[in-house]
Amino acid sequence: MSLRKYLTSRVFFLQVLGAAAIIAVLGYLFMHWLTFTTDHGHEIAVPNLSKLTEEQVEAKLDELDLDYVLLDSVDYRSEFPKYSVVEQDPLPGTKVKVGRKIYIKINASGFSSVRIPDLIEKTYREAVPTLKALGLEAGTITYIPNLGKDMVLEMRYKGRNLKVGDRVLKASKIDLVLGDGKATYADDSQATDSLAVPPTETPKDEQ
Repeated sequence: MSLRKYLTSRVFFLQVLGAAAIIAVLGYLFMHWLTFTTDHGHEIAVPNLSKLTEEQVEAKLDELDLDYVLLDSVDYRSEFPKYSVVEQDPLPGTKVKVGRKIYIKINASGFSSVRIPDLIEKTYREAVPTLKALGLEAGTITYIPNLGKDMVLEMRYKGRNLKVGDRVLKASKIDLVLGDGKATYADDSQATDSLAVPPTETPKDEQ
C-alpha cells in the first residue's frame, strides 16, 4: 500500500484517534497528579490564636496540619494574659495551605521597669511626650507658687518624691508638681530706716 493510500485509509484515522485519546488521558492524569501534589484548592482558614498559651496554640494548629514559629515576647499588655499570644501572622481568617507556619508573639510576664528621666525645669508640654516615649503616663497635676509657669518642679509616684534615675514600672502614672506663674515677695517698703533718730522722752522737772 502506498503512503498516500495509507494516509487516507480507515486504519490510519483509527490510529490517530487512538493516539489522541491516549494523550488526552495522560494529560488529565498529569493535571490531576499536579493538583494533588500542590494541594490546589485545598486551603485552611487560619484560626484566631489571640490570648492562647503556646501549648494551646500547638494543639490547635496540629489539628489543622499547621505549624507555628515563636518570634519573641513583647512588652507586657495588661489586656492579655501572661505568656499568651498578642500578635500573629498571617491574621485570623487568612487562607493558607497545609503545613504553613504561623508566626506568633507572646505577652511578657509583667511590666518592665524604666528609669525616671530628668524633667525638672522642663515645661509640662515637654514632659508629657518624654513620659509617653518611656511607656509612662502623666498623672495628677498640682500647682504651687512659682514664677515658672507650667514648669516641672517635682515628680511624684504614689505620694513619694522621685529623683532622676529612680526606677518605676512601665504604665505607671507620674504625678507632676508645676509652677503656677506667680510668686509672693516680702514687701520691703515698710522697712525701718536705720539712720533715723529715735524719739527722746521729755525729762521731768527736778524738784
